[in-house]
Amino acid sequence: MELRIIRFSSPRGNRIGVWVKDEVIDITEICGSPIQFFLDLAYKANEAGKSIDSFLRDLIEQGGGELPTYPYSEIEKGKDNFRLLIPIIPPEVWGCGVTYRRSRDARERETGGKGLYDLVYDAVRPEIFFKATAHRCVGPGEEIGIRGDSRRSIPEAELAFILGFNQEILGFTAGNDVSSADIEGENPLYLPQAKIFDRCCALGPSILTVDEAGKEPKLRIECRVFRSGKIVFEGSTNTSEMKRSIEELRSYLCRYNSVPPGSACLTGTGIIPPNDFCLMDGDMVEITIEKIGTLRNPVRRL
Repeated sequence: MELRIIRFSSPRGNRIGVWVKDEVIDITEICGSPIQFFLDLAYKANEAGKSIDSFLRDLIEQGGGELPTYPYSEIEKGKDNFRLLIPIIPPEVWGCGVTYRRSRDARERETGGKGLYDLVYDAVRPEIFFKATAHRCVGPGEEIGIRGDSRRSIPEAELAFILGFNQEILGFTAGNDVSSADIEGENPLYLPQAKIFDRCCALGPSILTVDEAGKEPKLRIECRVFRSGKIVFEGSTNTSEMKRSIEELRSYLCRYNSVPPGSACLTGTGIIPPNDFCLMDGDMVEITIEKIGTLRNPVRRL
């Protein structure tokens, strides 16, 4: 039984639930004091001396089948005043680059040959950059932004890991590292402008715990872009194609760097749209990661 954690709004306010198959079990009020955020859950599990999964299973058993349940499909569709929310409010979001061969090759094409990105791909130290703060992030169904001064904005479908209180990995979610490829291609020093702007990062729809996924999950990632109801781009990859391990990226991110708990780190993309592709206002981006679900976001030009 796979356990995934989601946040959602309802007529009773914002809730936290465990998504099992097509059912969401509302666990918001089962612990005496309300659980509203993933870190609350992680803290209570740690306090009880249990893994998050073990703690969740005990909570569900303790509820005795009397906990409120809702169909996930109806929450996802926004029926009856239900709506999926971003599963984590990250104080910081970081990104990793050139972790897949496809990413390296694509950046080489954009810059006109081998050089900087080729060196990063083969170097001991990975590329890690600051991506976003909580107010720049959106959740399922919310609009992602593309820069008004970019001629080529693209989605980057990525697995993201979430850090705990001791910089350990608590779980994984899907992320969209929305990027201005043309701005990055002009000059590597423009990377912050290509990566950091309003609504530049989407996360969701669920958190798959490290107990469920394993420390080095091998998960299929798919990305589709719809325009006027038709698919204009689609691609897929698998995290098994990554050059670097998740632990390697976590280790370098946290070296001499006090990353706050609940922060997310995007692990790079292996799905690169062709050079003539650009996101447009009104597009819909879908990112599906095996066991985590589908993250859908409409596009708005800023």
